[in-house]
Amino acid sequence: MEAYITADWIYPVKTPPIKNGVLGVNEDGSIHVVLSADEAKGIENIKHYDGVIVPGFINTHCHLELSHLRGKIAEKTGLTTFIKQILSQRQQPEEAIISAMQAADAAMYENGIVAVGDISNLLISKSVKLNSKVYYHTFVEVFGFNRPSEPIIAAAIEIKEGFNPLTASIVPHAPYSVSPSLFNEIEKVTSVDDISSIHNQETLGENELFETGTGKFADFFAELGIAQNEAHNCGENSMKYHLPKLSKTVNTLLVHNTFSSKADVDFAKQEHQKLYWCLCPNANIYIENNLPDVDLLKNEGLKITLGTDSLASNHQLNILAEMKTLQDQKAISFEESLKWATLNGAEFLRIDAQYGSFEKGKKPGIILIDIVKDGVIEKETTIKRLF
Repeated sequence: MEAYITADWIYPVKTPPIKNGVLGVNEDGSIHVVLSADEAKGIENIKHYDGVIVPGFINTHCHLELSHLRGKIAEKTGLTTFIKQILSQRQQPEEAIISAMQAADAAMYENGIVAVGDISNLLISKSVKLNSKVYYHTFVEVFGFNRPSEPIIAAAIEIKEGFNPLTASIVPHAPYSVSPSLFNEIEKVTSVDDISSIHNQETLGENELFETGTGKFADFFAELGIAQNEAHNCGENSMKYHLPKLSKTVNTLLVHNTFSSKADVDFAKQEHQKLYWCLCPNANIYIENNLPDVDLLKNEGLKITLGTDSLASNHQLNILAEMKTLQDQKAISFEESLKWATLNGAEFLRIDAQYGSFEKGKKPGIILIDIVKDGVIEKETTIKRLF
C-alpha cells in the first residue's frame, strides 16, 4: 500500500522542482509516482511536511578509516603538513578506529546520505560497511613512487577481494605518490565494471613538483628521504602526468581540483570522456584554506559531484553543509548543487538505477530539509529522513 506525501517543494532532480508536488511512496520506500498538485487532486490522506523533499545524498569522496582523527589535525596548515600529521597520528587501537567509523557511518545516515565512495588502505572498515544502512563502494587506494609495483598491487588485490561481497576497485592515490609503473599495474587490474578515483591538484605544490621539481612537495619528499622520480621536474603539471595513464573505459573521479585551470579542463575534456569532478569545499578550507574555481567547472559543463573527505579534514560528514559552503562562498544555487549532491554522484557510482532522483521504481531515500526559503540554506536548516 502506498502513502502520499507533499511539501512546499518536491525536487525530483531530473526534472524541475514542483511546488506543492506529491510523491506516491510504496511501503518499501520505492517511488510509485511523482505528481503535481493538480495531478494529485482527489487523492485523500496526503501527509504534508513543511520544507522541501529531496532524494538521498551521495557522498562520492570519504575516508571512513580516518574518522578517529576528528579534531586532532590542525587546520589551514597546507597539504604536506596535513599529511605529516596524518602519518604521525593514524596508528590507534583497532577498537577506537572501529568505534569512530561506526559513529561516522551513523552520522552520515542521519545526515541523509544514502551512498558513499570511500577510500580505504586497509580492510578494517569492512564490518562497519557490511552492517550499514548506507551503500558503500570502496576505493582500495595504492601509492608508491620508488618501490616495486607488483607487491603493492598484490596487496591491493588481497584487500579488494577481502571486501567481498561489497563492491570495490583498485585506484591510485594521487599523481605525486604513484609512479608510472604503478599506474601501469593499476590499469592491468581495472575491468570495464570498475570505477576509479584520484586526488587531483589539491595544492599548488603538487603542480610545482612536476613542473619544476621544487616547492613544498619537493621539500616534503627530501625530508622523508624519497628521491625524485624522472616524472618530476618534467615541465608540465600533475594533470598532464597522470590523466593519460588512467583507464579511459571507466567512470573516473577527479577529487578536489582546487588548483585546476581552464587549460587543465580543456586537456581533461580531450583526454578522458568519463570524468567526474568532485568538490570537497569544507575539506579544502580545512587543509588549504582555498576553494576551486567552481564557476569555471560549472560553466564548462563538467559533471560535478560532492564529497566530505574525512573527519581528519572536516568537522562533519554532511553533504548539505558542503552545499551551504558552495552557496555562501561561490553563490551556487540550491537546485544546481542538489544535482551534484544526488544524481551526478549516483551516475558516477553507477547506482543511478536506484539512487539520485525521484522516478517511478527508484528507491533513492526521501529526505526532508526544512528552512530552505527561496532556495537558500539557512544556518538553522535541518535534515530528516522520511523513508
